[in-house]
Amino acid sequence: MAEASGNSNQTSNQTCNRTWLGSLLIAASATAYSTAGFFTRLIDLDIWTVLFWRGLFAGLFIAAYVIWENGRQTGAAVRAIGTRGLWIAFFSTFATICLLNALRQTSVAEVTIINATSPFITGVLAWLFIGERERWTTVVAGLLAFLGVIIMFDPAASAGHLAGNLLAFAMTISLAAMMVILRHSRAISMLPATCLSAFLCSIVVWPFANPGAASGINLIYLVLFGVIQFGLGLLLLTNGTRLVTAIRSSLIGRLQIPLAPTWVWLAFGEVPTFATCVGGLIVVAAIASEAAIKSR
Repeated sequence: MAEASGNSNQTSNQTCNRTWLGSLLIAASATAYSTAGFFTRLIDLDIWTVLFWRGLFAGLFIAAYVIWENGRQTGAAVRAIGTRGLWIAFFSTFATICLLNALRQTSVAEVTIINATSPFITGVLAWLFIGERERWTTVVAGLLAFLGVIIMFDPAASAGHLAGNLLAFAMTISLAAMMVILRHSRAISMLPATCLSAFLCSIVVWPFANPGAASGINLIYLVLFGVIQFGLGLLLLTNGTRLVTAIRSSLIGRLQIPLAPTWVWLAFGEVPTFATCVGGLIVVAAIASEAAIKSR
């Protein structure tokens, strides 16, 4: 009886450790993703050229990691992703296309607000397709984080259009679907699939880009953009989602919303508005509170 109790406690501790590790990986991923605005301001090139090089360098970075991790078994690791891996690459690339077009047809504020619904959409999809449920505390934390985003970006002040909002919603659903598939396939490393998605992003924007325009310091910035923001962000997200529930992963990923203006403020002196500060604090407090309650 005592042995069974000991095994139960050991299993519980291992689950707790995996949850914390996964949460840290997702938080680190959100931090990496949040530097997008910083690099966009830093690089003096058109957005299509930036996205082309970002995807290419990110793909090379993840490919190098996959080869380092698997060695001679790299081919087997690529084949192991199967159909689910192809769906992950598709949804990731489709989300990127929708995001680019949404930002051209509506405001950043509306895109951000729509994307803030990601934890709830992810939770519904996870429940419907893989039967994964989450505690009420996580759902409440998601609602508070969504409130924080609304405070940061006033939807009444934006002049968006229906087409742009629909594209932003399609992007949010695509990302949620990707998270659920990653979670459902947690027994298999899907890093080759995310590597494929990075290369696909470059292929999609190639006709609109001018790769030859990148040179000198801009090329160095592009390497950092691709490796740190996109490549490392994807790598950490893929590994972290294997260890925590889909909705929790999506919730922690909202950390990038308050972090993004912080980097721009520190680097370029663009002081965030009072509403941005208040909303950002609510988002961080919601996620931190959920993590504290979960640890108990």
